[in-house]
Amino acid sequence: MNGGRGTGDVGTGDVTDALAAQFESLDYIYVPAPDFEAAVRFYTVTIGGELRWRIHDAGVWVAAIKLADAPPAVLLASHLEPHQTILIYRVRSLADVRQRLNDAGWSDVDDPIQIPQGPCVVFTDPAGQRLAVYERVRPGIDERFDGRFDS
Repeated sequence: MNGGRGTGDVGTGDVTDALAAQFESLDYIYVPAPDFEAAVRFYTVTIGGELRWRIHDAGVWVAAIKLADAPPAVLLASHLEPHQTILIYRVRSLADVRQRLNDAGWSDVDDPIQIPQGPCVVFTDPAGQRLAVYERVRPGIDERFDGRFDS
C-alpha cells in the first residue's frame, strides 16, 4: 500500500463531515506481537493491563488487553509485522465509508476482509499509518471471547 491519494481532497468540506459522521468509536488497537509471550507479559505484568482473552486459531495468536476502563482494547497479534499497528474504528456503514474514500480519490483501500465482529476494510493514511473500519454485524462476539484462554 502506498498511502496515496488521487485528485480528491479528503481534508476539507462535505467529504470530511460525511466520513466523521460515519465513525462511531475507536474500538481496538491491533498491535504486532511477533514474540507473543513477551508482548503479553509486557502489557499485563509490566504496565498492568488485564488479559481479557487469548485465542489461537489457524496458527495465529491474538490476545485482548484492557488497559483502561474505556476502549480501545489492545489486541496483540502474532501475525502482524513490527511497526504495522492498525487503529480499528467501528462505523455505521462499511460500504458508505469505503465508497466515500474511493470517491475522494483515496487509492489505498483494500478489499473487505472478515474479522469476528463483521466486515472490515484496511487503508493507509498519508504517513503510512494503517487504519481499519468495520461494521459490527455480529454483536456479542467480544463477550463470547471474554474469559477464553487457549493454551
